[in-house]
Amino acid sequence: MKLVPLESPELVQLAAEWLAQEENYRWLDFGGGRQIVTPALLKIMAQRESHFMRVYTADPDDNPVGIIGLNDVDRNFRTGTLWGVTGDKSFRSRGFATFAGSKFLTLAFEDLGLRVVNTWAVEHNPSVRLIERLNFRFVGRQRQCHCMDGAVHDRLLFDLLAEEHHEMEFEWPRRRAGRAADDGNRSTTARARCAHAATH
Repeated sequence: MKLVPLESPELVQLAAEWLAQEENYRWLDFGGGRQIVTPALLKIMAQRESHFMRVYTADPDDNPVGIIGLNDVDRNFRTGTLWGVTGDKSFRSRGFATFAGSKFLTLAFEDLGLRVVNTWAVEHNPSVRLIERLNFRFVGRQRQCHCMDGAVHDRLLFDLLAEEHHEMEFEWPRRRAGRAADDGNRSTTARARCAHAATH
């Protein structure tokens, strides 16, 4: 997996297309009620010190999978707010977003020198599990502050200190593939047994 800066027009366009999808932007907030980010705005954000973004790719072909970033980066107080989107939905639930988050946090703490990264998720958003896997600590709740589908929802608040972060080893897709192969072998064996029983 690689973390790639948004330097090419093609990557900026692709990431903006991901962020323009309702299933993605409905969970986000870029300030002032802005949820959709255009390619032009995304390009500007990528050039500002208050934002830090990377597109993450999948092995072995380095195809872009999603985008992860920090908003409100404060070099004085050494803080930032984490967010991310899996653009290619075929890579959901395969560990890529978790590993990308872990690798990205290493950049945030070591390269940017941040002391703490915070994040939030709308209550009942499945991404809460990812946030917890990255070792973020639950620190509070903002009540009825996120509007979605004609209803208001709470946001759950989390933070992570630099000393609490430990970069993860990326093994999950390989293990998953191995298990899939094992399951396939077991299924083939089971089908053979059934066929054998049916003919005897």
